[in-house]
Amino acid sequence: MSDDAALLPARLSVAPTTFLPTTPGDPVAWVILDGMTPYGEAVDLMDRLVAAIAAGESPETVLLVEHPPIYTAGTSADPSALRDPGRFPVHQTGRGGEYTYHGPGQRVAYVMLDLKRRRQDVRAFVAALEEWLIRTLSEMQIKGERREDRVGVWVRRPERPALVPGAVPEDKIAAIGIRLRRWVTFHGISLNVDPDLEHFSGIVPCGVSEHGVTSLADLGILAGMPEVDVILRQCFEQVFGPTADGTLPES
Repeated sequence: MSDDAALLPARLSVAPTTFLPTTPGDPVAWVILDGMTPYGEAVDLMDRLVAAIAAGESPETVLLVEHPPIYTAGTSADPSALRDPGRFPVHQTGRGGEYTYHGPGQRVAYVMLDLKRRRQDVRAFVAALEEWLIRTLSEMQIKGERREDRVGVWVRRPERPALVPGAVPEDKIAAIGIRLRRWVTFHGISLNVDPDLEHFSGIVPCGVSEHGVTSLADLGILAGMPEVDVILRQCFEQVFGPTADGTLPES
């Protein structure tokens, strides 16, 4: 693996249910930023944190943010999937994957873990992120599912007309895109709590045109962001181990 790699790896045959540390260390710092965090600022902050974690100067960290409306392009993004390039700013990013949307009402969690103290297995890490999201959704009575041919978490929508004849309609509720540097992960996941779903129409989300996009609110779950954050943290600890309230390093 190169020193800095953007990855969306192939699927594991059996997904792990945990991705716990194998060596002693500090709990994962859990940091929530209030308000809207500009995307560029979040990327700069991740860069600093990843360097500090790799150097052993900072604990592993999960950073939870909301962004102003923006489209981001992963390393596999096809320009034709940007349907409305003038609608929102477009940021070329180093994470794996294609185009995605970030905006108010969507919880973005940037996950910076040191795989050297866990498992140097990127496929298992991505499967563990999916497990975290599936458990979180289950706590809100939503059945999230994996798909063999696409990364992320999906929900079946049998009440909707199928976009592909004969297929069961389904929508994406959470996206995953990661990057590694010196075996420290960054970027991470986004969970649609109550974003404006029409904003996704300016792109082909994650390169998948035959399925839709949904949110907790769209599914009838009227949970606020603080409530969702509590459940995310509880389920993260089940999969990845203990957390502790954290603070950001000084710039």
